[in-house]
Amino acid sequence: MSPEMQGILKIIQDGANSAMTLEQIIQAEISEWKTSEKRKWMITGDRYYRNKTDILKRERMAIGAGGAKEPVGNLANNKLVNGFIRKLVDQKVGYLLSKPLSIQTDKDEYRELLTDFFNKSMLRLIQNIGKESINKGIAWLFVYYNEKGELSFKAIPSEEIIPLWRDAAHTELDAVIRVYEIEAYEGMRRTTIQKIEWWDTDGVKRYVLQGGLIPDVEAGDKESHFKVIGGNGEEKPMNWERVPFIAFKYNEEEQPIVELIQSLVDDYDARKSDNANNLEDLPNSIYVVKGYGGSEAGEIRKNLSIFRIIKIDDPEGNAGVDTISLEIDAEAYKTHMDQNRRDIYEFGRGVDTQSEKFGGDKSGIALKFLYADLDMDANIIETEFQAALEQLRWFIDVHIANSKGIDYSGEQVDFIFNRDIIINETEAITNVRNSVGILSDETLVANHPWTTDTQAELDRIQKQQEDDLGSAVDYQGLSGTPNGGE
Repeated sequence: MSPEMQGILKIIQDGANSAMTLEQIIQAEISEWKTSEKRKWMITGDRYYRNKTDILKRERMAIGAGGAKEPVGNLANNKLVNGFIRKLVDQKVGYLLSKPLSIQTDKDEYRELLTDFFNKSMLRLIQNIGKESINKGIAWLFVYYNEKGELSFKAIPSEEIIPLWRDAAHTELDAVIRVYEIEAYEGMRRTTIQKIEWWDTDGVKRYVLQGGLIPDVEAGDKESHFKVIGGNGEEKPMNWERVPFIAFKYNEEEQPIVELIQSLVDDYDARKSDNANNLEDLPNSIYVVKGYGGSEAGEIRKNLSIFRIIKIDDPEGNAGVDTISLEIDAEAYKTHMDQNRRDIYEFGRGVDTQSEKFGGDKSGIALKFLYADLDMDANIIETEFQAALEQLRWFIDVHIANSKGIDYSGEQVDFIFNRDIIINETEAITNVRNSVGILSDETLVANHPWTTDTQAELDRIQKQQEDDLGSAVDYQGLSGTPNGGE
């Protein structure tokens, strides 16, 4: 019995020992997942990426007569959203995943097969997976066969996936529960239906959540991973030896970026909005109204916070209005905001393009220092994604073995991420030229700043050399008519 099946049986056996059915286990997992902190952070990460930060929910509050804060409607309530999360996420994706992957392996025909899978459509999918993983800590890729029988891949929203891991390191799956909603019509009424899927190495079980779990007969309550057409034309159900979901992690802890810097972003939004409110509410003065009767302490607090007015009695009976000037400490505000911005980019591990450092020294060393934090984060992402791509490669290898009868599973494959970093081109080209004879042509071509596809460039160089050789032979008359010919 395979280890995968042993893991699944253990889950079911544990449920049997506690008098729980598989359906009850699924419901218990779903109930825990829906209220989990992990899922809440996923939703928060997606919301912040879309610039729907918490500042948009803020009410303008002021101290009331009783000393407690209460909402007020007559004061400015600016809600300034600063898209730091979106910029940092897009920066990381653009830096690490904007260029096509380089695939290196000793067998040319195998590399060509892999390159066919890792086309422009797959590049876009990997970019979306990268964005999802940074926003939510983890992203999921589903492997399936489409209606044409082609091996295909698609991203599944992370908040829909409940993984049942076999190991503490979260590297191998025992099963996956998918929870998602669809809209349907019941008569003239539109309603939302919650669908549940249980995926393991035996296939998929489908349910509809209506009080309890009801088999989804309409979609197919039980099915294999895919089907193949036999020699007699009949469809034969088949299952992968692995659960067909692949986890792409932002980091080992599966923490989204929003969890790391949300408090800093919220503070930046709040302080910037407060400053805009103060400017709009003309905070430079408090009006002291004399001769119109005094106020109780609670009323003074309310009038001061809401209307910026203090009413006092004048012993001499003189009426009038005086002002008390208030000065906004612009320097303290600027210092706080500048420090907050630096913290966001430091702990978010990005490059602040508004930093004074960005317009300074453009040497290679200076640029590497500027990109150090982003590069460090990219190293972590790359390590996690390369592990995920190895799992994806397993499905591709099985597909190739089944469809072409060739087993490439023992071949060494390296997936190289080509980073999109601003460089000093002149310096880089000089370094490449100075390394001729020391490094291989492939390494030199890969590190040249104008190279977009290493293998394609090497092929062009080889063709150019062959053409040049042919031209030289023709020029010397070596390919002409033999001596004595007409």
